[in-house]
Amino acid sequence: MKILPEIVQTAWSNREGPIVLSTVNASGIPNAIYASCVQLYDASHLIVADNYFSKTRSNLLETAKGSVLFLTKEGKSFQIKGHIEYHKEGPFYTNMKEWNPAKHPGHAAAVLCVEEAYSGSEKLL
Repeated sequence: MKILPEIVQTAWSNREGPIVLSTVNASGIPNAIYASCVQLYDASHLIVADNYFSKTRSNLLETAKGSVLFLTKEGKSFQIKGHIEYHKEGPFYTNMKEWNPAKHPGHAAAVLCVEEAYSGSEKLL
């Protein structure tokens, strides 16, 4: 299990706006969505609430690969890549239900397991 560098963890706490969650299907066709219901679970896992996924859910179940792109308040970009687990129960799901707004369905917790991290083109992990 890989740990996000401190610079990425600090940037996460200073992020602004929604993240971009990118996935790919079995044929290699990419899909990207904005997501605002997202939390850093710990230094190795990031949770995105599946509130309204469709193609994203399908891609996660087919390939389980993805990335999260976010901006800091200063406009610096960071990207975290890894495999994504899809949880409908258990601790990740329970955690997501605690912070996901009640107005959203929270079907599942999409958990990005950290494998790589970048700031712009600079590889940090």
